[in-house]
Amino acid sequence: MGIPAGIALSRPHRVDRAERFMQVFNIGNTVPPLAVLAIALSILGIGAGPAILALFLASLLPIVRNTYEGLKNVPASLKEAATGIGMTPRQSLFKVELPNAVPIIVGGVRVALAINVGTAPLSFLIGANSLGSLIFPGIALNNQPQLLLGAACTALLALLLDALVAQGSRRWLERGLTH
Repeated sequence: MGIPAGIALSRPHRVDRAERFMQVFNIGNTVPPLAVLAIALSILGIGAGPAILALFLASLLPIVRNTYEGLKNVPASLKEAATGIGMTPRQSLFKVELPNAVPIIVGGVRVALAINVGTAPLSFLIGANSLGSLIFPGIALNNQPQLLLGAACTALLALLLDALVAQGSRRWLERGLTH
């Protein structure tokens, strides 16, 4: 949802209202993750639902912001060239603007993934399954091996997801440059 929202906000007829909308997406990042989980818990009850809602809200801002900024910062000369060769606004978006904004958009996705992996263990506190089921009992029982296992798995998951997204974006860019 973040990428389409960033695209919509970057269109010339919406740029003047973009910052106001960014503040709406910013809600998920200004409130501490534990508070967002507690609010989601009060709305949706115990379990995975509130955790998914809270993680979704935390992910929106970096993805929307980076998509918006990436598209906004595509050089005007490239956009003019696309118009000059007869591309429609849609063709220009998909063949010129998005390919040039991919590195910045992917940066937002990587930040969102890091936020989510770091926040997800907290969802154990509201009854959702997560690596917090190793971390928090490890803390409560002073069980260092269990605590370290949960923390190491969380860190490994963050690194793995980041590497997968980085590799996928590199392949997509390479494929786009050769075609």
